[in-house]
Amino acid sequence: MATAPRRQIRRPLGRVRATRRLRKAGEPVWFFDLDNTLHDASHAIFSHIDLSMTHAVMETLNVSMDEAHVIRKRYWQRYGATLIGMVRHHGVSAAEFLHRSHSFDVRPLVRADSDLRNRLSRLPGRKVLLTNAPHNYARTILSHLGILDCFDSLWAVEDMRFHGEFRVKPSPALYRHVMAMEGVSAHNSVLVEDTAANLRGARQVGMRTVHVRHSGTPFAKTHRGRPLFVDLQVNSVSHLLLQRRALRRF
Repeated sequence: MATAPRRQIRRPLGRVRATRRLRKAGEPVWFFDLDNTLHDASHAIFSHIDLSMTHAVMETLNVSMDEAHVIRKRYWQRYGATLIGMVRHHGVSAAEFLHRSHSFDVRPLVRADSDLRNRLSRLPGRKVLLTNAPHNYARTILSHLGILDCFDSLWAVEDMRFHGEFRVKPSPALYRHVMAMEGVSAHNSVLVEDTAANLRGARQVGMRTVHVRHSGTPFAKTHRGRPLFVDLQVNSVSHLLLQRRALRRF
């Protein structure tokens, strides 16, 4: 008989909040993506990640740089994270691979709205980070931006392994699992995200969706107009603060 999945939410700064009691009736829970949503990862970070990830694949599998690049990209496109392919097909240690692939100092590369903390604090409702990136990477960026304590929970790729398998965005099973662990219904959940495929998965389970348009997001140019699975399109979190009333039911 399978054991119940262990709750793996890490609370920012080690604080444990009674978040379910703190949420006021009718207030949404905002699930925020990280890269190209809360900060401009395309400015410099993505190129460093791609190179570092390719080197990690090359060293782990003892293949050429060109072959490692192909493998990295193929697994990312197929599974939503290169890590999953490396674990599933090559039996690598997830923790070791994540350490290798994110070993550079991300802080000098971060670019974001200087007023982001104020914008987030003015958005009513609980905030949860939901990213396919590693935990240490996400926490470093949130700390550098001074917004770590704006979030009640932090879900990273390490936390997306349940029932023995990794399930990352855009998996509907992941969204259901996270909402259940956070004690919130789909009716009161909003995903704020730059990647259309991840928003589509969220809509499949009944979540509300906010598309943060970013020209650097992969495949962004293939989507024109507002897809049917998107409730609101914004250019930034600042824009979300101004337009949030357009979200139906909130």
